[in-house]
Amino acid sequence: MDAKKQSQHAEQSRTQGRSGRQFVIILYIALTGAAGAAGYLTGYFVDGLSAPMFLFIIPFPLSPLGFAAYGGLTIAIVIGIPLGLVIYVSEYAESIET
Repeated sequence: MDAKKQSQHAEQSRTQGRSGRQFVIILYIALTGAAGAAGYLTGYFVDGLSAPMFLFIIPFPLSPLGFAAYGGLTIAIVIGIPLGLVIYVSEYAESIET
């Protein structure tokens, strides 16, 4: 009887992990989209801006779309790299445990 409860608990843990991963991915997409929208609004409403330089190398056009791309890509990289590392480490740790 205890083995059956343990297997049910393990299955629930795996299911909860999947829904947590989906939540993080949705949150990542939402934050990237919000940064893109903020960049677009900044480029549209603020005067006197200089052209953004993505990663200090790639110049983006001085337009609302250029600022949207700059904001979205910057946040995607700033959040995406640590998130990717966390996913990699959690998968690696999971493979060691089993």
